[in-house]
Amino acid sequence: MIELVCGGAVGAALVSFRRVAGPPALWMDRALISTWEFKAAIFAWVVFSVYWEIAGRNAAKAQKTESSASRGVHVFLANAALLLTIAPIHGIGRLLPPSAAVMIAGLAVEALGLCLTIWARRHLGRNWSGEISIKVDHELIRSGPYRLLRHPIYTGLLTMYVGTALVTGEWLAVVGVAAAVFAYWRKIRLEEANLNAAFAGEYEAWRRETWALLPGVY
Repeated sequence: MIELVCGGAVGAALVSFRRVAGPPALWMDRALISTWEFKAAIFAWVVFSVYWEIAGRNAAKAQKTESSASRGVHVFLANAALLLTIAPIHGIGRLLPPSAAVMIAGLAVEALGLCLTIWARRHLGRNWSGEISIKVDHELIRSGPYRLLRHPIYTGLLTMYVGTALVTGEWLAVVGVAAAVFAYWRKIRLEEANLNAAFAGEYEAWRRETWALLPGVY
């Protein structure tokens, strides 16, 4: 998930913008920037990015199966989605009126997603990779959240996007969430085709017993 390290860094820069550069430009939402909820939402992404970067150092060697162009498309979509979701700008209007209760609820949703990504990442262990690939001694993980979901990390990430959108409350954030959904839907299709080719009948049997992202829905 190196693509989101960039997003976390951008978020941190936005938090410090007001302090370093003086009053934000007219297009920036001054009220949103000043809230602790917004800063906490950015902090959650920074925590995710730092953890992912550290955990990724222990990944096993892999045989790359995804083209650089395909990987580039995903990186672009994921970064664009995060920026649209979290950027404190006056976009195309507000979806939700400013409300501390809604923002705190959004933080709770975002925290839930963060916990799920970390839980799933710990169970995936050395089998994780940012790009679509097959690891040396790759195995299908069926413990933890993988007992029900085939892609719980993506479930957690999309939950973080939704939580962040509740914090910012902008229609622009909804566009960002939609872009994230498309990005990970696309990646799931490519990833499952790759795993099915590598594990054949074993993967198909696991696929019939689990859900991709959300139990009972998809």
